[in-house]
Amino acid sequence: MKIRRLGFIILLCLAVAALPAAAEEAQSQIERAVVSYAASGTRDEQALSALASLDPDLGEKWSRIMDLWEAPVAVNGELPDDLPDDDTLCLVALGFQLNPDGTMREELVERLKVLLAASEKYPRAVIACTGGGTATDDPTATEAGRMTEWLESQGVDPSRLVVEDRSLTTAQNAIYTFDLLTERCPQVKQVAIISSDYHIATGVLLFGAEAILRESDVEVVSNAAWHAPSGTLSAMFQAGALIELSGDVETAYDIYYDTYDIHELPPLHEGP
Repeated sequence: MKIRRLGFIILLCLAVAALPAAAEEAQSQIERAVVSYAASGTRDEQALSALASLDPDLGEKWSRIMDLWEAPVAVNGELPDDLPDDDTLCLVALGFQLNPDGTMREELVERLKVLLAASEKYPRAVIACTGGGTATDDPTATEAGRMTEWLESQGVDPSRLVVEDRSLTTAQNAIYTFDLLTERCPQVKQVAIISSDYHIATGVLLFGAEAILRESDVEVVSNAAWHAPSGTLSAMFQAGALIELSGDVETAYDIYYDTYDIHELPPLHEGP
């Protein structure tokens, strides 16, 4: 009996010792899968298969995320008429970097005009404003804070507003907004993304991916966008954002600095 117990303890210790290596290899396969797809536009089935062998749960989730990434996203100028007319719907407005003095750039104001129209169309929907401190000369200003001030000045009821003012990336927009909705608005089941047209696909992808990773029943169902005169986000940028969702912030920021093509990225920041 003692020998059998000793053998069990040895096997358990070996299994525990192998966990970090297995987790590291699983992360490597996730990053291989998303970077490969961004570079070639085709799925790396070997990486996904290897991930599933290492961790079946992660393998299933990242296969679904790849399905989501491959699906085309139709960008709308306004929200459709068939969304829930109650507080199970959340309008998520994605921020944009502030001017150095803390005022909003034109692009953010234009996104807010789209949001305002959506909020009037769905007057009982929750509104989430998301974006942290990106004003170089005003550390007190946040994108979400300025957004909510503008909305309130337009007559939007403050009780509808959820303020996510920590994030510096779209991946963090998704992570921290889900945190707040889970805590404060558990009735929310559907999300509509509000942003610029070139940013919608990335927002839909990241909020959908975060829902998958959390095993959440919240679904991204629609979007509305301001038609920006310029601006693009590359597939490799999206890969970096997915890697950030997976937990490897350092690699994600390496990719952002190499591919970011909208405006200057704030310094690396992983939240409080």
